[in-house]
Amino acid sequence: MKTFTAYVEWDPETKLYVGIIPGIPGAHTQGATLDELNINLKEVLSLCLEENKEEVNYLPQFVGLQQIEIAV
Repeated sequence: MKTFTAYVEWDPETKLYVGIIPGIPGAHTQGATLDELNINLKEVLSLCLEENKEEVNYLPQFVGLQQIEIAV
């Protein structure tokens, strides 16, 4: 078993949750609820890892998030 961290946002335009697993190409999806998003993320992550089996041992490790403040 491996644990992955997903970055989740709420898109007010589509009214959907959007999930991205950083460092895994193609590992992004959406869902109407957080439960649906979780199911969809598991499915897409499994597909991405199956496609890239040889790279599973070299996956990035989640460290954290940083908020960056700039004047706009």
